[in-house]
Amino acid sequence: MSIGAGRPQSPFDPETSRIERVLCFTAHPDDIDFGAAGTIAAWTAAGVQVSYCIMTDGDAGGFDPGQRDEIALLRIAEQKRAAALVGVTDIHYLHQRDGYLEASHEVIREVVRLIRGLRPDIVVSMHPERNWNRIQKSHPDHLAVGEAVTRAVYPALENPFAYPELADAGLAAYKLPWLWLFAGPDERENHFVDVTDHIDSKLEAIHIHVSQHPDVDAMERTVRGLMLKTGRRAGLPAGRSAEAFHVVAVNGPATIAGF
Repeated sequence: MSIGAGRPQSPFDPETSRIERVLCFTAHPDDIDFGAAGTIAAWTAAGVQVSYCIMTDGDAGGFDPGQRDEIALLRIAEQKRAAALVGVTDIHYLHQRDGYLEASHEVIREVVRLIRGLRPDIVVSMHPERNWNRIQKSHPDHLAVGEAVTRAVYPALENPFAYPELADAGLAAYKLPWLWLFAGPDERENHFVDVTDHIDSKLEAIHIHVSQHPDVDAMERTVRGLMLKTGRRAGLPAGRSAEAFHVVAVNGPATIAGF
């Protein structure tokens, strides 16, 4: 269920917009579970195919100095298990260095490559703008993901002359309908999804990332509290939980053609 009471109007109407395939981009293993796992669980339960692209292996994460040599493999394994809990089995990695991610043409080209290959109805990404109210949302790698994906979806994705080696490999230009951004400034939010029925799946997925949570109880209290707060911002009845997005119509009936 998607709503948006009392907020900037969402351009996305779930009653009329087709969703068959979704591709999600994040910086690190666990980002997608904190940001959008409830929405993803709702999509997969409805038969939507969802894929993930994690740009780094999370090699700078964790708290145990003794895990440095194995942390990347551990986090990849955690993400695989967490994804399965919300119905996702297709996971791609760009293997960029954790903490050093930039919106380089190397990264943008790989984003274009993957979107052209999968041709989703919706791309979900971290937001390119910093959230000053809760700066923990705005890790520099998160911002880099948002910038790289935004630059990829327009104009490179739909420009047949951008990254011509991709067209030569059979990956034709593609006009993406929707871009959904999360973890951005609160004032950018224009679309909310009621995920009350999928809280348990979301929290189970987050719990899998044990290498990242030294205080599991505090993490769960915080996540539950933030989801309830988001539900209130969305205008939901008391006790309902939501996830928030900044939805951008990239290509639709009102789009003017051109680069």
